[in-house]
Amino acid sequence: MAQRWVLHVDMDQFLVAVELLRRPELIGLPVIVGGRGDPTERAVVSTASYEARARGVHSGLALKIAVRRCPEAVLLPVDFSTYEAASADVMATLRAHPGTVVEVLGWDEAFVGIETDDALATALEIQASVLARTDLHCSIGIGDTLVRAKIATDFGKPQGTFFLHRDNWLDVMGHRPTTALWGVGTRIGQRLAAIGLDTVAQLATSPDEPLIGAFGPNTGPHLARLGRGGGRAWPDDTPWVARAHGRETTYQVDLATREEVAAALRELAERVIEDLAKEGRSATRVHLKVRFAPFFTHTRVRKLTGPTTDPEVLAETALALYDALDDIRPVRLLGVRAEMEPPEGGY
Repeated sequence: MAQRWVLHVDMDQFLVAVELLRRPELIGLPVIVGGRGDPTERAVVSTASYEARARGVHSGLALKIAVRRCPEAVLLPVDFSTYEAASADVMATLRAHPGTVVEVLGWDEAFVGIETDDALATALEIQASVLARTDLHCSIGIGDTLVRAKIATDFGKPQGTFFLHRDNWLDVMGHRPTTALWGVGTRIGQRLAAIGLDTVAQLATSPDEPLIGAFGPNTGPHLARLGRGGGRAWPDDTPWVARAHGRETTYQVDLATREEVAAALRELAERVIEDLAKEGRSATRVHLKVRFAPFFTHTRVRKLTGPTTDPEVLAETALALYDALDDIRPVRLLGVRAEMEPPEGGY
């Protein structure tokens, strides 16, 4: 009888792989995609080839640091439209496979639900279909929950597959640190360690009480479920509806005055309102993100008195949030994000 399985399809070095299709002479070289491809500008690595990763380059690393770690790397600018087109082809291929339920996670990954008596054969068929349509390779984690499938993928990279299910979960994951779990970062790992939970096995077998005491009645039990590899067992293909739109900019020269910050916030607010207008929706809450030099980040939020599509209202609210920080340090990044009123019919 066919069993329900979740496949986590993750494209291998996606942005780099797309670039290599049009620059095959770079195959085998350390390649970094990020920003405008200029390490003298403030930008971060979006994706690095496996050759660059072997030299300590990873996503989120400042380009100037990446170049110091790997001076021989080829740097390429981010090309959003090309990646979006390649991603659309990948997702269309997944949806075209008979019997699949596809939940898209981003440009380069998705959960695929499938009922089959041979999950490995299905995974191999999907890999072959994606490669045939896009010339791109993917790795696939196979699990009986979304969490297990997601974590399994890393064990299969690159271009491979791996199973994680109830019967082998603790054998594979039990001895690993809690930070090996999807959604458990360094800070949460440190807080878990503070209550004596260092490994996945310890978290999986922990009673809820100490977790609730440390993390609260919702997050505590959620972490326990993560430790057991639990959670949702089937993807959700409900069309995604945005709850907010935001824009942010890292400035090549720090903003040194309030006037410069105000002008920058007006520009960001206008771009956010343009995004909202495409959906015919209004802003109800404003989020401000400020990164002061050298690297101190603050976020603030304020509810508006009523829905608005006026960029001046967004800009003035964001500026008021900035003023409330009462910080005169130079600003290297600003972000404005607007939460929207629900669409007709709700979320």
